[in-house]
Amino acid sequence: MAMDSESKVWLVTGCSSGFGRAIARKALEAGHRVVATARNVENLAELQSEFPETCRTIALEVTDLAALPGRVAEAQDAFGRIDVLVNNAGQGLIGALEECSDEDIAANMAVNFFGPLHLMRAVLPLMREQGAGHIVNLSAAAAISNYPGFAIYGAAKAALEFASEAVKAEAGPLGVKVTLVEPGPFRTDFIGRSMARASGSVEAYAGTSGRFAKLLEGMNGKQVGDPAKAAEVIVGMVTEGQAPMRLPLGKYAVKKVKDRAAASVREVEAWESVVAATDF
Repeated sequence: MAMDSESKVWLVTGCSSGFGRAIARKALEAGHRVVATARNVENLAELQSEFPETCRTIALEVTDLAALPGRVAEAQDAFGRIDVLVNNAGQGLIGALEECSDEDIAANMAVNFFGPLHLMRAVLPLMREQGAGHIVNLSAAAAISNYPGFAIYGAAKAALEFASEAVKAEAGPLGVKVTLVEPGPFRTDFIGRSMARASGSVEAYAGTSGRFAKLLEGMNGKQVGDPAKAAEVIVGMVTEGQAPMRLPLGKYAVKKVKDRAAASVREVEAWESVVAATDF
């Protein structure tokens, strides 16, 4: 049996619900071993009960940066290795930039960027020693092109994307794969319990970020994306040993990638004669 088709050990963050829960379940159903994590492990009791031999649970708060190396070591001890890290835990923040407080910004960057960044730092030595590993980072459509009201959330995900590009270039030759997953609208709890609101309120933004916030509220529970199908694609990708740099999920995300690429080409072509002349 090829290495990439063997049972792997997955470390997945944010498994209480949504993508994290779906990915953990699909990996377990496929015969892999999973260390499922959440802030409250009681939310994972059902998963461990259903897969007692192949599932372990650990309490992990991604914003507790000092504790992350210890949690990763605990995860490694569970099954002796870590083959796949899925940085799924995250939180939205809706509000115009001017409406976001220092605390709002720091909290969102912590969960969406600094937490995943430190988890990558913690697993990379293990994966290098193994000579193999796959890091899967959950990004967002806001990192393809952003929306009014997602200045901070989109920025955090975009930072994670570009850090991931560098990590792939750095660790790829050492056997470590890196993939960014860019979901469109999926029927998870993201818009509901995983969406924070900016502390401030400025009436002038009612027609931009405020309008986008109402749009999100209106689509909650009606999103076209199926988390179980997304998890099947992600687990299949890893199991088959494939590692695209970016994996947009759903028709919306695919169209968004194509539209952004076409707009970028049009813009650079419109300015090419001017900007190209700045070379010596």
